[in-house]
Amino acid sequence: MSSATTPKTTNLLIRNVDAALHERLKARARANRRSMGEEAREMLRSAIAGGVSNGKRETLLDIADRIFGPDGVDLDLPPRRADLERPPVDFGGPDDDR
Repeated sequence: MSSATTPKTTNLLIRNVDAALHERLKARARANRRSMGEEAREMLRSAIAGGVSNGKRETLLDIADRIFGPDGVDLDLPPRRADLERPPVDFGGPDDDR
């Protein structure tokens, strides 16, 4: 194969990666069925392309996955209060006679 058809590649070493970030990358790669290296390359491609990767625009789901990771976010919601009295909903307009 000639060098004109083979893209030139180089290596990139990233040191001092936080263990939690490493685990998130590993989980994301697993979820996308990629190696960690290929996942990191795809993330770099996407970030440099401004959200466009492989000719496809980044969706809201892609953005949420990028921000929150593949496992999402756990929210602490306050418990529902059954003791609140709520008035019945009135679907009538101001001119409706009852």
